[in-house]
Amino acid sequence: MKALPFLSLLPRLPGPRFPAALLGATVLELVVLTGHLVAYPFGLTQERRTPPDPPPETTPAAAPGTPGTHRNRLPGSPAAERPVVLLHGFIDNRSVFVLLRRTLARHGRRHLASLNYSPLTRDLRTAAELLGRHVEEVCARTGQREVDIVGHSLGGLIARYYVQRLGGDRRVRTLVTLGTPHGGTAVAPGAGIHPIVRQMRGGSALIEELRRPAPGCRTRFVSFWSELDQVMVPVGTACVDHPDLDAVNVRVTGIGHLALPVHPAVAAAVREALETQETREGTAPSTGTSSVA
Repeated sequence: MKALPFLSLLPRLPGPRFPAALLGATVLELVVLTGHLVAYPFGLTQERRTPPDPPPETTPAAAPGTPGTHRNRLPGSPAAERPVVLLHGFIDNRSVFVLLRRTLARHGRRHLASLNYSPLTRDLRTAAELLGRHVEEVCARTGQREVDIVGHSLGGLIARYYVQRLGGDRRVRTLVTLGTPHGGTAVAPGAGIHPIVRQMRGGSALIEELRRPAPGCRTRFVSFWSELDQVMVPVGTACVDHPDLDAVNVRVTGIGHLALPVHPAVAAAVREALETQETREGTAPSTGTSSVA
């Protein structure tokens, strides 16, 4: 199997069998949580929609305003032109992606869009429909036919449902998930209270729906999962394990759930995952994964 090129850029740290690694990850989680609480109020509102850039080149045969009618024609720049949609996790907002957004922008990503969905949303499917409308708006505004999506935790599951069950694979080239309960998690605080949290439980109707066949799904999946993620139980539930999906799972060591969207090494790996054209077969951890972070 071919290894994804970005995996070799990151250092390997001790696994969870070392108490020091668990302690270090816990301390980092507290630091991240503190910083996120400070930034949280600034992400409560939806981000402002920026006007589209003047088209550098227009395709004569297409009607103005149609997605894909204008795009940068410079060689080697398709990834930079493709919008990236960032989708946060449960009871969170777009502020969680401040550092990742800066990393992507610094490396040439011109179109970055964050979506806040309400914590009062009672059905993940409703959030997936909202995401679909947002993606269509982003494509129309930027003149692009496809987007990439990065989803943290529940955000990744919403994006997967959109791609796999609502036809979103025609719009999404690559879906990157960070600590997403693809197989359902046994640890879900408030599972008996919030309906969406119940949907994240293993064996829920929604999780079983995602196990159904998905022949011809065109989206490429890259799932980052951490050995020290205390929200994903078992930790392997954050891996995409579906025979019809083109997916690769990337094991992260040394950090926990909250640090996944803010750790510099993970941000670099996400950037590389969005830019690379390469994939490899196999989705379960047993197929072999590389350690990052």
